[in-house]
Amino acid sequence: MIPTDRLLAPASTQPDPAPTPDPLLTPVAPAPGQQPVGGLDVPAPVESGVPAPVDGLSAWSIGEWIGYSGIILLALVLTAIAATTLWWMLHAWRSAADLRATQFSSSPRPARHRFTLLVPGRHEEEVMGQTLDRLAQQDHPDFEIIAIVGHDDPGTELVVREAAARHPHLIKVVVDDSVPKNKPKALNRALTIATGDVVGVFDAEDEVHPGLLTVVDSKFQETGADVVQGGVQLMNFETSWWSLRNVLEYYFWFRSRLHFHARSKFIPLGGNTVFVTRDRLEWSQGWDDQCLAEDCELGVRLSSDGANVVVAYNPEYVTREETPPTLMSLYKQRTRWNQGFLQVLGKGEWKKLPTLRQRMYARYLLNMPFIQAATGVLIPISIAFILLVKVPTAVALITFLPLLPTIVTLVVEAAGLTEFGRVYSKKVRVRDYVKLVLGLVPYQIFLAAAAVRSVVRQLRGDGSWEKTEHTGAHRDASASPTAHDGAASPALVAAAASEENK
Repeated sequence: MIPTDRLLAPASTQPDPAPTPDPLLTPVAPAPGQQPVGGLDVPAPVESGVPAPVDGLSAWSIGEWIGYSGIILLALVLTAIAATTLWWMLHAWRSAADLRATQFSSSPRPARHRFTLLVPGRHEEEVMGQTLDRLAQQDHPDFEIIAIVGHDDPGTELVVREAAARHPHLIKVVVDDSVPKNKPKALNRALTIATGDVVGVFDAEDEVHPGLLTVVDSKFQETGADVVQGGVQLMNFETSWWSLRNVLEYYFWFRSRLHFHARSKFIPLGGNTVFVTRDRLEWSQGWDDQCLAEDCELGVRLSSDGANVVVAYNPEYVTREETPPTLMSLYKQRTRWNQGFLQVLGKGEWKKLPTLRQRMYARYLLNMPFIQAATGVLIPISIAFILLVKVPTAVALITFLPLLPTIVTLVVEAAGLTEFGRVYSKKVRVRDYVKLVLGLVPYQIFLAAAAVRSVVRQLRGDGSWEKTEHTGAHRDASASPTAHDGAASPALVAAAASEENK
């Protein structure tokens, strides 16, 4: 029998060896959906301070969706406007044939028409007498001049009657006693005594080439036109930073853009150097005296009725004018033009255009004051949003899209300034190009502000006429263009070709 103490005693008196430790392992996080091995929790990796990536679109709040969408929409709208403007600016230089088609004939036909030239003026005693003298020097054999002055403007009336005394067989004087006064009322008053079968309109400060009526008469014969729109050019680009941009606006508008509008069969006519057949003016019952842009309104009605409108531009035949003498004067002028466009839009004559493309095009062009006004309000809001709110990279990149056509437009403007100086024998200095670049953003803000004011005036029902004063600055600095007027600068031709190939 085995003793009990033997059963309880250890089998060996030697101690057990120490257990061997397991090797140290770096904890590994389980794959998504996988349970930790052995049911043990695996320590999470230490955060480095960088937030874990999230699904960008799904993480946006409603406010961010609205804000980012607004920024993207604004960028796309600005890009479309800039690209469209650039396309129109380059129309005349897309090919040599297009450039030749914009000009008057180099060999005009013998005179066939009788012209009546209407020259309204209000408080224009400083400039109107010389304008009438220059018009009286036309080499056309058959024309008359009707000067219209207000009954409450003795200074201008005195100057006009003195000019009529110098040219008694050419100049008639009409006194407008309407109240309140505006340009279309004065034109309609003079139309009642006009004897010409073609009626032309000029402003009180215009410098007109003596051969203009001859080439216009020929253009009517060559094309069977109902309307011939000649060129108008502001001249005093060196007066101020904004006059430089104003001059270039006119240069591209009459040199190129109006030709595109005429080809599209929808054209807002210019305020002067425009010639309309008497038959068409009788059909339209003259000018709309309730519209602040009577020239645009007449062009829209004639376009809607299928009138044949021809635009012609030769630098030696352009009518020379001056920029408004002050920034406030320019501000009021742009307000009036923009508000006139809104009036034409509301009148709805453009809806009679025969094709959908023309109607959409008209809607876009006449809505431009609304677009500029909205842009003027949204740009500072958008800039503040970008500066104060962290914008996703994709959104930030989209906001740079408008820069692409804007930079190309700036290059085209610089080329246009060079060509303007060459054609009109003007010295363009380095500081003029600097002013052109530095004035880009301020001028666009200025135009947007004028557009906002026009919308406010229209909503208030304020249709009062704000006159633009004139000082004759273009006469102090005007010069005749050189003979090689028809040639385009290589830079403009290259830019136009580049745009067409895009």
